[in-house]
Amino acid sequence: MAAGMKHLSKTFVWILMGMLIVGLAGFGAVNFTSSSSSVATVGDEEVSIGNYVRELQREQRALQAQTGQAMPMSQMTAFGLDRAVLGRLISLAALDHEAKSLGLSLGDENLIEELAAIDAFQGVNGQFDREAYSFALRNAGLSEKEFEEDLRREAARTIVQNAVLTGTKMPATLTETLTGYIGARRSFSYVQLNAADIALTAEAPSDADLKAFYEANQERFMLPETKVITYAALRPSALLDEIEVDEAQLQRLFEDRADQYQVPERRLVERLVFADEEVAASAKAQLETGGATFESLVEARGLTLQDIDMGDVTMGDLGAAASDIFAAEVGTVAGPLPSDLGPALYRVNGRLEAQITAFEDAKPDLIEELASDRARRLVETQSEDIDDMLAGGATLEELATESGLELAQINWTEETSDDIAAYEGFRAAAAAVTADDFPEVAFLDDGSLFALRLDEVLPERPEPFEEAKDKVLEAWQADRLANALKDQGEELLAQAVSAGGFAEDAEVSTESGLTRTAYIDTVPADLVSQVFELEVGDFRLVQDADSAVVVRLDAILPPEASDDMALLTQALQAQLDQSLAQELFQAYAQDVQTRAEPRVDQQALNAAQANFQ
Repeated sequence: MAAGMKHLSKTFVWILMGMLIVGLAGFGAVNFTSSSSSVATVGDEEVSIGNYVRELQREQRALQAQTGQAMPMSQMTAFGLDRAVLGRLISLAALDHEAKSLGLSLGDENLIEELAAIDAFQGVNGQFDREAYSFALRNAGLSEKEFEEDLRREAARTIVQNAVLTGTKMPATLTETLTGYIGARRSFSYVQLNAADIALTAEAPSDADLKAFYEANQERFMLPETKVITYAALRPSALLDEIEVDEAQLQRLFEDRADQYQVPERRLVERLVFADEEVAASAKAQLETGGATFESLVEARGLTLQDIDMGDVTMGDLGAAASDIFAAEVGTVAGPLPSDLGPALYRVNGRLEAQITAFEDAKPDLIEELASDRARRLVETQSEDIDDMLAGGATLEELATESGLELAQINWTEETSDDIAAYEGFRAAAAAVTADDFPEVAFLDDGSLFALRLDEVLPERPEPFEEAKDKVLEAWQADRLANALKDQGEELLAQAVSAGGFAEDAEVSTESGLTRTAYIDTVPADLVSQVFELEVGDFRLVQDADSAVVVRLDAILPPEASDDMALLTQALQAQLDQSLAQELFQAYAQDVQTRAEPRVDQQALNAAQANFQ
C-alpha cells in the first residue's frame, strides 16, 4: 500500500502542475487578511510562509541548474513564477481541506510503512534507521512533526486522487475511429507522365511576351527587404606591402615547417604478421602458387584488411624490411620480412613520391604567413584609434580618407554572401544594425576590422524587369512545360474516365494496401493523400513540376490485423483514458478550490518575497 500511494502521489503532483492557471483563478479577487505565519488560507488549511519559501527555493534551484544563471526574486516575479508556486500550493491546500472534510487520513501503521519505504531513512541493513531519519530532516530544515503531517496530507490527497481517476475510461468508439483513420489502406493504379518526356517545339518569346508574363506574375520576381549598408574596413591583406620580413625569421620558419616542405618517399602498406618464419614462408608459397589470396590469408587469421593497414609509411617506419618493401612493385607482396612483431608479409598498395620544396620556392608562402600575422597585429593596434575617431563623431567616409580604410556600400539581405558578407561577424552585425545605431569597430575571423552604417531599408519590391529578364525567361519556359504537361494529363484523364480504365498500351503502375503515411518517391508528394479522398473507381489528375499522374482508386481496405495495429489501439486507448482522467480531476480540483474560498495575505506574501534570497 505504501508503494502504491507513493506512486500515485507523484502522478498527483504532476497533474497539479498543469493546473497552475486554474489554481489561481479562484483567488484573484478575494479579500486580503493579515497573517504572520501563512501567506494564504484555504478553507481550514493554511499555506505557511516556510512552505512557500521552500517551494520558491526549489523552483529557483531548478531554473539555475537549467539555465546556468542566477535567478533573483525580481526575475522570478517577472516570469510569474511566484504566482505559479503560490497557485500550486493553494491547489494542494484545497485538496487537503477536501480530504479533511471527507474524513480521510493515514493511520499510524501505514505512516510507519511509508517512512520505512524511503531510502534516505534506511540504514546499512536496509531497515528504518531513526538516526538517518532525524539527520535527513535536519538537513532539509524540517521537524519530524512537520514532515509526518505532510506525509499524512499527501497520502490523503492520493486517496482523493485515486477515487476520481480509478476506472475512468473513454468510450471505445473514439479509439476505433482514430485507429480506423490511421490504419486505413488504399489500393490504386496510376499512369505517370514525366515532364522530361514532353517534347516542345522551340519557341523564343518576344520581349513584349516576357514583359506581359512578368507583370502578370510579379509575385514570383520579388526582391526581399534589403538593407543598404555603407561599411569601412581595414584588412590585413591591405597592409602586407608595408611589412618587412627578416630573412633569418623566414629560414627559421622554413625549418619549423620541415614536415610540410621536406616530405620523404612513402609507401601504402598492409602487414600480416605470423608466429614464425616457417608459417610465413608457407603463406607466401600459397600466394605464389595461387592456392590463396592475400585477402583469404587475412580472413583465415580472423582479421580484416583494416586491422593490418599501416597507412603511408616511410623507410624509417619499416626498420630492417624497408629496403625490400620500397623495392617491391605496387600490388605485390614482399616477404617474409622482419617486423617488431615477428616475420610478416607486406603488401604494397601505393607509392607516394617524395615532395621536397626548396627554401626559395617556399619563400613566397613563408613571407605571406609572417607578414599576415604581423598585419593582423597592426590592424589590432590601429583599432583603438579608429574607435576613438568614431566616438568623436567621425564618419565612415572620413575614416576612409584619414586612415586609409576601404569604403564600400552593399545591398544586404539574409541571402547575401559575397565578399565581406561571407563572414559571419559581418552578417550578424548587418542583421542587427538599425538606423539609430552609430558605427562601431568590430572584427572578422581573418583579423580584419570594420564599421558599418545603415543608410536605407528598401522594402520588398519587384525586381526590375531588365535585371530579372533571365529569371522571367526561365519561369516562362517552366510554365509552358507545366501547361503542356497538364494538357496531356487532362487528355489522359478524359480517356480513362470515358473508357472506365487505362488503355491497354499504357504503362500502369499499381500499389496495394498503402496507408496515409506511405511515400512513393517518384510521384507528386500529395498523391497518396489525394487518393484517400476518392471513391472506388474514381479517377484524378495529380501534378507537380516534374510529372502528371492520372490515378484510379481500386479498393478501400480496413486497417491491417497486425500486432502493430493492436499495439497502436492499446496505446491510443490508454492515452485517451489518461486525458479523460486528467480533465475530470482538473474539473474536480477546480470545484474543490472554489468551495474552499482561498484567501491570500498579501502583506505576508510581500514580506516573504522581500526576504527571499
